[in-house]
Amino acid sequence: MRQGVLDPVRDWLAMLTFSAIALVSIIIWNVWAFDTVASGGVIGAVATSTPAAFNQASVDTIRTIFAKRAEEKLKYETGTYRFADPSQ
Repeated sequence: MRQGVLDPVRDWLAMLTFSAIALVSIIIWNVWAFDTVASGGVIGAVATSTPAAFNQASVDTIRTIFAKRAEEKLKYETGTYRFADPSQ
């Protein structure tokens, strides 16, 4: 085995240095992001308005379906529909 290939002290120092740099970078990023948002700024691209995912016709259709279901429910509750129970 070659000398110097396994150097635990060097490996630990490299790992701790990289970890410290990563931690400082993350802290700096979070401070910048917080300051930007707290001052009313936007991170990333400004959102554009998107068209509505539905239109009035589809909303009216859904309301009509629910109204018909309510009418059917009322017919069951008031006794308009009568069924002969074959088990009796």
